[in-house]
Order: sequence, then structure tokens, then C-alpha cells
Amino acid sequence: MKAPAGPAKRPPAALAAAVALVLAATACGTGSGPGAPADGRTERVTSLTALDYYTDTTEHAHWGELLTGCGEKAGVTVEHRSVPAPSLVPTALRQASAGTLPDLLMLDNPDLQQFARSGVLAPLRAYGVRTDGFGAGILSAGTYRGEVYGLAPTVNTLALFYDKRALAEAGVPVPRTWDELRKAARATTRPGRYGLAVDADASFEATFQFLPFLWSNGGDERRLDDPRAVEALGLWTGLVRDGSVSRSVLTWNQADVHEQFLGGRAAMMVNGPWRIPALDAAEDLDWGVVPLPVPRAGDALVTPLGGEVWTVPRNDSEARRRKAAEVLACLNGPASMLALADRHHTVPSRPDVAGRYAARVPSMAAFVRSVEGARARTRALGPAWPRTATAIHTAVQEAVSGQRTPEEALRRAQRTATGS
Repeated sequence: MKAPAGPAKRPPAALAAAVALVLAATACGTGSGPGAPADGRTERVTSLTALDYYTDTTEHAHWGELLTGCGEKAGVTVEHRSVPAPSLVPTALRQASAGTLPDLLMLDNPDLQQFARSGVLAPLRAYGVRTDGFGAGILSAGTYRGEVYGLAPTVNTLALFYDKRALAEAGVPVPRTWDELRKAARATTRPGRYGLAVDADASFEATFQFLPFLWSNGGDERRLDDPRAVEALGLWTGLVRDGSVSRSVLTWNQADVHEQFLGGRAAMMVNGPWRIPALDAAEDLDWGVVPLPVPRAGDALVTPLGGEVWTVPRNDSEARRRKAAEVLACLNGPASMLALADRHHTVPSRPDVAGRYAARVPSMAAFVRSVEGARARTRALGPAWPRTATAIHTAVQEAVSGQRTPEEALRRAQRTATGS
């Protein structure tokens, strides 16, 4: 998940079909080669290519610096190219078909399953990349059928931002449970301001925002018609029904939610750590951030993991793959993790590094705590996740708009997700 934008807004069925048809057909052509020239000489690798979707000027430059530095340690130069987020997967599909995938490929973590299943990614442990010390949930995001194919230097998730003055004026505490969230949202709602802003639009961003409520209530993406899932969606519809949340959330993405909060039109919002720089720059806003409320005191918070993994595509050069793995390992080292976290307000993927970072940057502590129990979106369903993700945000739209009850919407979502 690209940090500023959340989960990518591409049609999941089209992605699955494209990967299945194109990559599976070309997997044999991109399998492991002998790793040496035809005349038997050892191949000397002096340069590698890398592809990602970090097109923001500052972001691209920073990743370029990291890739250059890690390349120098491995004794190679790295040609770094970025394409817009919606273009990354189509670009990689074309390259896979042509046999021209880069030596290092960054993927939004839910997309890894589709590529790994096709056989075009190299298992990292086979190239000496160490995976110990990573958070379990984070490691699972880059794993397919027991093999690790991708590693994320840093990750992100969601938390609850709140306007300190708004809550103080309303006389309510920072909410830790769903009941407290309802009360705080109702108490801080007034003309021109809603109590809470969430993303309930027709996209993967809405699914991403709903998952903490589903999972923390014991819900399961494999059983969307379960009463616990219905109760979670009922929380959202109830907040809209009592006027604490605007019906406009049906068209708001995460950037819109941020603008509502930043402009004083929402007392609280669900959002990610990539919003912190803009909030820090807002002189008139006294804000705080805490982990998302859970259904009942003592319940475990389970949030979804956002962020990107770096992979080593298979090509016909064993030597190139080994050099690429060296660079990837460097990108996922503690120094790189801290550099990325400092620049982009993300959470280092190693808990020990994340703990040091949170102590230095208190506004990130809520996200570091939330990542401890965070879950990969593909953990339960693997490559089948995108279909269910679409069914979830469709159910959110139907229920929040009042078109269907939460129970009806999720029953329909379950049939769509399972194809029954």
C-alpha cells in the first residue's frame, strides 16, 4: 500500500485474471537460468535495475539514495525507475511477458501473492537474505506457501487521530472502546463539524479502514455473514444514522478524511501516519493520536498492514539475482529502516528498531503499538483476497447508504466473495 494513497484502486478481478493468464504463461520463460555466460566464464555484474511507484519527487530521490548506497555496498550501480502506482502492476505484467522484469521489483504487499503464485519471483532465503527479527505479521505479508518472496523495510497501519480541544470542550475522554467512540463522536458533533470521519468510498481504501473493526471484533473475511462482522458494520451505520458521521463518507477517500479533520470539520478521524507531517504544520490544530478503539475493554486490536515489499524477480542470471538479493537485504537493514521511518513516518519492520523509533518520535508510538498485532490482508485468503476486498467495500457502501441492512449487505458480500 502506497502510504499517501492507501490500498491501490485497481479492479481486483482484472488484476487476478491478468496475473493468472500472463504471468503463469511466462513463468517457464523466467525461471532460473545457469547464471553464467555460454562460454563458461563467471558473469560479472556491475549494474542492476529497480522499479517502484515512488513518483513523488522527494520520495523518489530518497529511495534513489538508499538504492544507490545499498548498490555501492554490493559493488553495483542501481538504475532506479518509478511509475505511477496504478501503472506498476500493468508495467510488471508487460515486462514479465517480454522477459524484461527488473532485478528489483517493489510491490504493494497484497499484490505479492499473485506474482509469487506465478513463479516469477525468487525465494529470498535461497539467496541468503535473513528474515529473522521481523514482526510475524509483517513477514507473512511477503510469504507465499511457506516461502518468503518479499520484505518490507517499513510498514504502516491505521489509528485514531483526535482534536484535543474538541474532546476537552465536550467533556469526553479519548475513546478506547466502541461505546466510548460512540459517545465521543456524538458529544463532539455540532453544526459544521461531525464527530468522526472515516473512508467508506467504493475502493480498497474503505476495505482497509473497515478491517480493524471487523478483525478486532473477531470477524473473519472468510465468513462475512458472521454476526461479529454484522456488528462491526452496524457500528459504522449507527454512527451515520445518529448524525455523528457524515453520509458524505460514501465518497471520501483517506485524503478527503484528512482534509475534513485538518479543516476542523471532524473532531476525530481514522487515518495513517503519512498524515502526520501535514498535521504538524497546522498551527491552529492541537491533535493527538491513539490506537483505534476496540469493541470492549481488554479486547485485542487487530489492524491491517499497509506498505510495500521488495522482491527479486527470476531472470536468466543467477549472478544478477544474488546481487539483487544483497541490495534487498541492505534495504531491509536497521539503518535503512530508520532512515525511511524518519523521512516518511512509517514503522520499522523489526520490533526492536520500531521501539527505538517510537521512543524518539512519540507521535508514532500509537502506530508502532498497532503494528505489533497487525495482520496481512492476504493471510487467510492469499491470492483470492482482492475479490473479497471488493465484496467488503461494496457491503460498506450498501449499508452506510441505507440501501441494505448490515446483515443483508454482508450476506450478499459473502455470496459474492465465495462465488456462491
